[in-house]
Amino acid sequence: MKILAFDTCLNKMFVVLRTEKEILSSEVIENTESKYHSAFLISTISNVLKKNNITPQELDVIGINIGPGSFTGIRACTTVARVMAQQLKIKAIGVSSLEILSKLAGEKPLVALDAKKNKAYLWYDNEIKGAVELEDVQKIIQNGNYNIITDNKLQKIIGGKSYEKENYPLGEILSDIILDKIKKEHGNWADLLPLYIQPPPINQK
Repeated sequence: MKILAFDTCLNKMFVVLRTEKEILSSEVIENTESKYHSAFLISTISNVLKKNNITPQELDVIGINIGPGSFTGIRACTTVARVMAQQLKIKAIGVSSLEILSKLAGEKPLVALDAKKNKAYLWYDNEIKGAVELEDVQKIIQNGNYNIITDNKLQKIIGGKSYEKENYPLGEILSDIILDKIKKEHGNWADLLPLYIQPPPINQK
């Protein structure tokens, strides 16, 4: 089984090519001064496949981060994955960024990411809790013995460990989760949808 996993929702872009037994390629792309990292998604996927002498038709599964995160990144991820999976007639699996980051915490993880407007996207007890007021997040932390994973902004408020300060292999973690989920889910590309816990900051008719 050949799995292509990619993530453009967080602070860096991750593209991983793997089989059930090994990681074949793991690429990390950062933003440039003029372009958001998702602008390099298609070219990076192409380079990874070419480097491993694998054609798109040889892929079996596409797995992505569906959010929450950058709205631009979420759209890029889901659009590319849906188009590829539909055209190649292969499975597609989505994983939330909160679940991916929870794997950094070990036991009893709590993941909180900045949702703006004094809220945090929250994950604990193995599920997404939505966009929660920071005051309520702090109460939850005080009443539980959680291992906190967050971002640079919220770390100053709630403590814990910021995923942005280390070079964690988030693409490889995503691919591990995909490998597990593909054994349990149908992976229909039409069911692959962006995870917008809150509406985008600008809505147009």
